[in-house]
Amino acid sequence: MPAWLDKIGFRLILVVGVTAILIIGVFSYFNIRSHTEVLLAEVERRANQLSETVKYSTRHDMLFNQRERIHRQIRDIGEQPGINRIRLLNKTGEIVYSSKPDDIGKMVDKNAESCFVCHSDQKPIERLTISERTRVFRLHPDSVRIMGIINPIYNEASCWEASCHVHEPEQKVLGVLDVTIPLADVDAQVQSSRLEMTIFALVSFVALSCIIGIFVYRWVEIPVHTMVTATHEIAGGNLNHALPENRSDELGQLARAFNHMTRKMAEARLQLFQSDKMASLGRLAAGVAHEINNPLTGVLTYSSYLMKRTASQPDIQEDLKVIVRETLRSREIVKSLLDFARQSVPKKSAADICEIIRRSLSVTENQLRLHRVKVETNFNEDMPHVVVDSNQMQQVFINLLVNAADAMSESGGTIHIHLARINLSPYGTTQIRKALCNKNHNLMSPDIKINGLPTIRLKAKSEGAEGFLYLDPIYGSHQHEYGILSGNIMSLQCPQCLTSVINESVRCPKCNALTYSFEVAGKGVFRGCTRNGCDWQQWPIMDEAGVREFVEIKVRDNGIGIPPEDMSRIFEPFFTTKGQKGTGLGLSVIWGIIDNHDGKITVESIPGLGTTFTIRIPVKS
Repeated sequence: MPAWLDKIGFRLILVVGVTAILIIGVFSYFNIRSHTEVLLAEVERRANQLSETVKYSTRHDMLFNQRERIHRQIRDIGEQPGINRIRLLNKTGEIVYSSKPDDIGKMVDKNAESCFVCHSDQKPIERLTISERTRVFRLHPDSVRIMGIINPIYNEASCWEASCHVHEPEQKVLGVLDVTIPLADVDAQVQSSRLEMTIFALVSFVALSCIIGIFVYRWVEIPVHTMVTATHEIAGGNLNHALPENRSDELGQLARAFNHMTRKMAEARLQLFQSDKMASLGRLAAGVAHEINNPLTGVLTYSSYLMKRTASQPDIQEDLKVIVRETLRSREIVKSLLDFARQSVPKKSAADICEIIRRSLSVTENQLRLHRVKVETNFNEDMPHVVVDSNQMQQVFINLLVNAADAMSESGGTIHIHLARINLSPYGTTQIRKALCNKNHNLMSPDIKINGLPTIRLKAKSEGAEGFLYLDPIYGSHQHEYGILSGNIMSLQCPQCLTSVINESVRCPKCNALTYSFEVAGKGVFRGCTRNGCDWQQWPIMDEAGVREFVEIKVRDNGIGIPPEDMSRIFEPFFTTKGQKGTGLGLSVIWGIIDNHDGKITVESIPGLGTTFTIRIPVKS
């Protein structure tokens, strides 16, 4: 079978064309039928009028039996154009008068079409309607159709009272006037109408096919061909290929959804590549740090010992100071590598956050002075103690202060540190850190992140589509990523064991849709609505805990700021804007420390005006 027969465009054109032909055919049939009936009715009316005219124009001559005058009148009228013949028959069926002289004296067959209606019951019918007196017949199969109408001549008092006494008073019908008219003109008009309708149907079919073909080519063929080409590009690994999004119809929505899918695939591939790279680097960093740390300790110990033994030799002291300083710097780098590799376990205890910040300022005092940086603090001395690892938190503030100083121009700047005690509802602030299915499989997806946080990954099926749903991990936030086209979600499953997380017994109180639920490790059950667009979520253990108390620390500088294109990457390991001056580990270490303390860090920046880091640490862990 040719390939073009399988194309949607050809099938659409064929269906529409056949439908148009059927509609035009039915319309033409009833239209021609109505037109024919109107024409026949008009001919019938004209024939009946002609019959009445002949009947009454010859009445006087019949009463006085003036046969020659009757002959002349019938002949003169019967020779008019459009009239076949006029005949007058007596009660026995004999043609007494006729516009065709050859017919006079002939007997009419009562079983013939022209007489059958009246004589079908073996006796003449005295009173007939016009339609019963009319007949359409052919003289032979090849002749034109002829319409005939008969007009009975009834007996009147003047007929039997006349001096001739030709007719008896008891006789009802004296004879019949028969007028026939050819229907050649009517049939010609009907045939012309049929031909016009046939041409109209064919022209309509061709025109509709061409018009539909043009629009199908532009609206369907080209976009589908473009989309097929795009799928081949994606299958070939070119995830940067995009479809044009200049349409507002369903194909435009499909193009936008396709591009959104490819962008997510590109991001997922990049994140997967980045995750693999980070995992490898983490293992490498942990191994290198472990192997280097012990030799460095030996170098530092012996160089410090030699400095004491050579206190009286200034030329050697200078060299040993260089060895000690560089050894200490190497140890700090090793410590950063260990922090990045999460080898340092936080040792939490109740601590004064104000004191931690002061120690951090003391450590960085010289560096800040060199950069001409002024520090303004706004501390509330009755701030509650927080349960943190003081050393790690000090490292957080040192890194932020050093970064702020590096962001200043040569003329210096100002760093503002503001502390506040705030209360936050769990709704909109609490992060789901570990979600489990009924079989304790981890549902968290570190590869797909929303606002830098790992998402909850569920396998979803909707109406004819299947994919993954990535839930926003913040309770009350709904920036979910739908890996399937929009539609009512029919099922949600654990991606590993395919156990359903749909809760059949609980319906959404807002829209009555199906709900899902899963276990949050150590923090009870989490529920949500499956319908896209509904914001209902429920986390009973968090709702019962109520408002939580946090210490909020804002570190604001008036430096050069962070470009918008770098905002999404500043917490990635080894990402730096300092070039050779930075390792790219500072902010990633900060992120890890804050995350380990159940806290949250956010950043706002305006290029040219400065950057603000906001840290929230729960008062009670």
